[in-house]
Amino acid sequence: MSNVDEVKAVVEKAALENAIKFEGKANPKALVGKVMGQFAEYRTKRDEAVFLVNEIVDTINALSLAEQKAKLDSLGGATAKKAKPSNTELKELTNAVPGNVVMRFAPSPSGPMHIGHAITGGLSSLYVKKYGGKFIFRIEDTNADNIDPTAYDMLVRDAKWIFGNVDEVVIQSDRLPIYYEYAERLIKKGVLYIDTTDPEEFREYVSRKEDVPDKALSAEEHMARWSNMLNGTIKKGDAVVRIKSDMAHPNPAMRDFPLFRINETPHPKQGTKYRVWPLMNFSVFVDDYTFGLTHIIRAKDHTDNAKRQELLFEAIGAKPPVSYFTGRYKFEGIELSSSKTRALIEDGTYDDWNDIRIPFLEPLRRRGYHPMSLLTFAQEIGLSKVDKKMEAADFFAKLDSNNKNIIDSTTKRLFFVENPHELEVSGLNKNAELDLLPEGNPKNITGGRKFSIADSVLIEKADFANILTGVVTRLADLCNVVDSAKTADDSYDSFKSIQNKGKIIHWLPTTGNVDVTIRLADNSVKKGVAEIRVSELEIGEVIQFERFGFCRLDSIEENVYNFWFGHK
Repeated sequence: MSNVDEVKAVVEKAALENAIKFEGKANPKALVGKVMGQFAEYRTKRDEAVFLVNEIVDTINALSLAEQKAKLDSLGGATAKKAKPSNTELKELTNAVPGNVVMRFAPSPSGPMHIGHAITGGLSSLYVKKYGGKFIFRIEDTNADNIDPTAYDMLVRDAKWIFGNVDEVVIQSDRLPIYYEYAERLIKKGVLYIDTTDPEEFREYVSRKEDVPDKALSAEEHMARWSNMLNGTIKKGDAVVRIKSDMAHPNPAMRDFPLFRINETPHPKQGTKYRVWPLMNFSVFVDDYTFGLTHIIRAKDHTDNAKRQELLFEAIGAKPPVSYFTGRYKFEGIELSSSKTRALIEDGTYDDWNDIRIPFLEPLRRRGYHPMSLLTFAQEIGLSKVDKKMEAADFFAKLDSNNKNIIDSTTKRLFFVENPHELEVSGLNKNAELDLLPEGNPKNITGGRKFSIADSVLIEKADFANILTGVVTRLADLCNVVDSAKTADDSYDSFKSIQNKGKIIHWLPTTGNVDVTIRLADNSVKKGVAEIRVSELEIGEVIQFERFGFCRLDSIEENVYNFWFGHK
């Protein structure tokens, strides 16, 4: 049985935490269950538990919020919350051999990578990291009608940043001779045939579940037709290469589906070198086979394509990779279409693919997001087939939280003052030494930020306007100020004990600062000054401007340090 004083001590601390959470008023109902759950003797004595809690809560609620905070500090501060168990462990893959898992991510070059790519491709990348093996980044560019020539380099840049384990980059248009080799092998084997049937007429054969006459021709005749497709004798639209499947298959998508077509649109990389191009199912089959793919993660709307590719694996007597299917993740209020984004760039709505306002990876990198902030999101989704929706605000709140958890403890803290206004403070003259890194970081340089202050400091114009006569304001880690004078006791403990105190604000010395711009997520720019330590930063370094947020140094131009804002 517990001592009554022990029970009261637990309830008092819990009541203080509850009161502070809800602006000074603890809710007794929230505490009765705690008493009954933690102390067995009260589980059959609810009335006694209610009486005890109400008595303590009445006492706590009679205190001011400042007094409640001071009392909680005297009791050792808030109780540390237990970390919730992680639910992000990746599920095991079937037949995965450690060290020999080969997976891929394969976008088309219609634009650079966006958050959707990071999530879908991130899962495969994470699995290769989990098991060990090889991660292939494949650019699927066999459709010349939907290619942005600038996307090749951007895609590789983005992939290396977000995944970190790209072992090989494959560009499909460089592999046309290999696709031709497999096509000819399968034509000779009687697996593929060249169909010259009118497309509308072919659809009628499909609906009747009947073979087209061309299918019965000899392999030699189909090889001759193949050669005529390659040399230009057969014109565009007059023939396609099909697989000989079952025209009575219950799924119409599996009935003699096409695998090659003629396309004479000049290709950004290959020009007019080739006129016969593989369709997605054939090029993917050849690549997955020749690179030894063991596992593939696909969107569930590719279920039919996976089955089509399995037919091709069967045709060469090979076992297909293990496939997993995931649901679609739709972000409400976020435009991920490369074609639509390109149109907005062309009409001047956005500057370019790196515009801070678009949810593509390069702008996120330049804002200071860590790759794992996105990969953690992918890991939490996992191999789920459920389609999900998420509002843009909710997604970025989650992304910001992930990123803060990763970088917060290692990020330098510095001061930035927007629209600086001089505040004279009589009796101030002092030297100040502030820490460079958060408390608890073993690499923290105690006193790493040194300031020499005369009788005035720079504060934000908005803060100056909010300083009220007779209200004590604290200059962070420096002193307490009231009526433009330093208080006699300028300690933080003294400030905490003041009931009607003002805000804690940041500041800078009046000299020795550097000019700074910060580009915000809406592409607007804030200007101001920052402490001299900014001049020691390297381009690409992420820091936290206190009371402002995490920012990344993007460039230095004419002694102006230009940052991109990440998040609070």
